[in-house]
Amino acid sequence: MVKRAPAEILKTLEQAGYESYFVGGCVRDTLLGRPIHDWDITTAARPEAVMALFSHCVPTGIAHGTVTVLLEDTEAEVTTFRADGPYLDGRHPEGVTFVSSLEADLARRDFTVNAMAMDLRGALADPFGGQADLKGRILRAVGEPEQRFREDALRMLRALRFAAQLDFSLEAGTDAAIRRCHALTAALSAERVRDEVEKTLLSPRPGRVGEMAALGLLAAFGFPEGRDTGWLSRLPATAEVRWAGLCRTYPELDLAALRLPRRLSQDAMAAARLSWPEDRLGRKQLLSAHGETRGRIAAALAGDAESAEEILASGECLYLRDLAVSGADFPQLRGPEVGRHLQALLAHVLAHPGDNRREVLLRLA
Repeated sequence: MVKRAPAEILKTLEQAGYESYFVGGCVRDTLLGRPIHDWDITTAARPEAVMALFSHCVPTGIAHGTVTVLLEDTEAEVTTFRADGPYLDGRHPEGVTFVSSLEADLARRDFTVNAMAMDLRGALADPFGGQADLKGRILRAVGEPEQRFREDALRMLRALRFAAQLDFSLEAGTDAAIRRCHALTAALSAERVRDEVEKTLLSPRPGRVGEMAALGLLAAFGFPEGRDTGWLSRLPATAEVRWAGLCRTYPELDLAALRLPRRLSQDAMAAARLSWPEDRLGRKQLLSAHGETRGRIAAALAGDAESAEEILASGECLYLRDLAVSGADFPQLRGPEVGRHLQALLAHVLAHPGDNRREVLLRLA
C-alpha cells in the first residue's frame, strides 16, 4: 500500500500536468508485498519545475535530474525522464539527456524487476518483462547484460545482493556476463563494495557473499576464492556478528581494506579469532579479557549468545571497575605493581564471585 506522503507527491506532479510514476525498487517491492524503504518517482517535469512545486526540496543530483522532495516524515527522489550518456569511468554517465519517453527512461535501468513504473492508480508500465521475472523469481539485466555491467561494474554485486535479498536466481545470460566481466569490480571504490557486501550479509541468504568471491567479484578486496559461507545464515543478522563470521571463513581478510568503521572492523576480526569456552568460568574469563562486545560476538558465533547474556546480566564482577577495591586501597604499591595486584584479585573473584567484598579482598591481599 502506498503511503500518503509519496502518493501526495505523485498527485501534485500529475495535477501540474506532468506525467509521473513510481519507479524501481518501490514498485518491485509493492508487487512482492515487501516493506518499502525508499521511494523513487520518475517524471516528465524538469528539476526546476519539481522544485517550484514543493516547498521542501534538496537538489541531491540536479545535474542528473534528481531532486529529493521532503513531505511530512517521508522523502522521495524525483528524477526527470532521462537517457544516460556513455559511462567512460565505469561508474557515472558523462552526461544525461532529458527525454519525454518513460520507456527510454526505463531502458537505462539495471534489472527488469527494477525497470517497472506504476502510476497513482496502480497501472503498471513494464516494457522489459519485469513482472514475469518477478513471478519466475529471476534476476535479468535490462537489454545487453555485458553493456549494463561495463557501464557500472557495481551492478554485478547488486545482482548477487538482490538475489540474496529476494531469493532469486540469475538468468543465464546475466550470469554469463558477470563471469566475463568480473575483473571490472577492481576499479570500484571500497566503500561501494562494502555496502553491497554488508547488505548481502544482512540478508536471509548471506552465503551469496561466497558466490561473489567465487565469481571473482571480490578478488581485489582480499577474498582469494569462494568458500562455504552458507553457515552465516544461522547467525544473528547483525553487522558485527556476520562480519565476524565472514572473517572466520576468511581468516586472512583485512576489513580495513573495505573501509569498515574502525571499531566494527577491529571487533569483528578480533572476535573471529576467539573460541567460546564450554565452561562458565572460561566464558567469564573471556568476557573479562576481551570485553562485552567481542565476548558477545564470540558467543553468537558459537551459537550460544544466551550464556553470554546470562553472565552479563548476573551482576557478577567481570572487570577491574567492578572490584570492591581499587588502587587507592593499596598505597604501599607503586606503578605496575598496582595493576598486577588488582588483576590477581580479579582472577580470584572471577572464580569466586561471592568474595567480591572489600573486607574479603583486603584480607586476601
